[in-house]
Amino acid sequence: MSDLDKMEVEYFRAQLPEFEKKTREFHEGKMNIKEYKSFSGKYGSYAQRMGKRHMLRLRMTAGRMPLSKLNFVVDMAKKYDVNLVHFTTCQAVQFHDLLPDTLFDLMNKALDVDIICYGGGGDYPRNVMCSPLSGVEADEYFDVMPYAEKMADYLVHYIDREKMPRKLKVAFSNSKANTTHATFRDLGFVAREDGLFDVYAAGGLGIDPRLGVLVDEGVKPEDILYYTKAMIHTFRKYGNYENRRKARTRFMVEALGSEESFRKAYQEELAKVFADGEDLKLREIRDLSSHKEADGTPEQSWRIIEQKQKGLYSLLWHPIGGSPKLEILEKVRDEAAKMKDVELRVTPDESVYIINLTGKEADRLLKITEEDCARNPFETSVSCVGATICQVGLRDSQGMLKKAIEKVREANLRDDALPKIFISGCASSCGTHQIGRLGFRGAVKFVDKKPFPGFLLFEYGDERQNQERFGQEVGTLLEEDVPNFLIDLGRMVEASGKSFDEYLRENPDAIKQAAKPYI
Repeated sequence: MSDLDKMEVEYFRAQLPEFEKKTREFHEGKMNIKEYKSFSGKYGSYAQRMGKRHMLRLRMTAGRMPLSKLNFVVDMAKKYDVNLVHFTTCQAVQFHDLLPDTLFDLMNKALDVDIICYGGGGDYPRNVMCSPLSGVEADEYFDVMPYAEKMADYLVHYIDREKMPRKLKVAFSNSKANTTHATFRDLGFVAREDGLFDVYAAGGLGIDPRLGVLVDEGVKPEDILYYTKAMIHTFRKYGNYENRRKARTRFMVEALGSEESFRKAYQEELAKVFADGEDLKLREIRDLSSHKEADGTPEQSWRIIEQKQKGLYSLLWHPIGGSPKLEILEKVRDEAAKMKDVELRVTPDESVYIINLTGKEADRLLKITEEDCARNPFETSVSCVGATICQVGLRDSQGMLKKAIEKVREANLRDDALPKIFISGCASSCGTHQIGRLGFRGAVKFVDKKPFPGFLLFEYGDERQNQERFGQEVGTLLEEDVPNFLIDLGRMVEASGKSFDEYLRENPDAIKQAAKPYI
């Protein structure tokens, strides 16, 4: 976190003995896996499938991973021989396959570097999200990162207050790219060219997805905490405490009858918050900009991005499936430690950006990450951890992604023949399948009345601001047929001599045509 004091950190530390007690009871058979899941999520941890090992979610506030937190991730992963580190779509870092004693020690030591796992799961405010290149992106409206960090500091104080019906996800967007889906989160702050925010609420992916409702426009950045408090009050007042399936904020729109009714209800709570006299105005906003000296131009690469700070660059690193090799992560850390102002930013699509690099520094890190990185945009595809790990997962989304990349490489398709795809193992949409031009969700396909592993195909999702659209269902493919479908589609594109985007603009039914033999 950015501004938590020692007393607050020690409060979170004092909650850990109860977690240890209940976890040991779970392993002694005194709690079943459903009961344990209901308890452990509050601590940012869940038992994995089969219940013998655990996952721990390390909250990277607004996706920032400065050197202190990177050191923790690398050193702890080495110390405990963590075999799976994963960058998540909510800009956190997850450790998997942990034994209980390892889990306890990690949660405790994480607090020493201001990584708070408490509230990382369950029905609580989750990791605040932020456009990963905020503060360095050339075409951003303004830097929203300092406001996202202030929001995170505010929301952790709600973890042990009156319970909300379900979790609350808050996001900040610095441009129309809308990479954090701020226009369809539980609460989203969307930057404008005039330095103000538009505020959206009651959106979300998953079952019955919904775009957010524009609840206010032209909001001063220093007033954002008032809007968050009003959203929490609205959620507590109108949210569904009886039916978990309908307990997320997006179902309040339906419960209240219309978007206009929800907007009115929210504005009533907002007026009360402003009237109650609590001073929630933000002051002393930090400037995180780097002013280091340039040292030349890096080599040409689709992974190197010029920053708005003259002579500085950001490097995209996307390990396949969002899970880096530990030895490469350690090399990145060791190299970054020699560089001024360099930090990692976890993205909502399971990548990281390494920011504030000079040209020579970008070249060095480009070479280091090359052996553990996507070779083209298709290989930056997104997948949740999948059914081999997740309790509720239906399909092995990671396995399917790796098989698809392997087969597409063998087919030797052109780099621009296929887009980034998004894969969720189940309907929860942790792989954000509903916002991809191509998305897949774990399913069952019946052949001759017999069930087989399958994936439901979605087409034409879009996350960009003012173009938001959830993907439409096309049909269910056998899991084993997904790579062949992708190759067929890529070859159709290649034969046209156009890029994937150009081809689809001229052939809007191309995805359906390529999928038809497999559905």
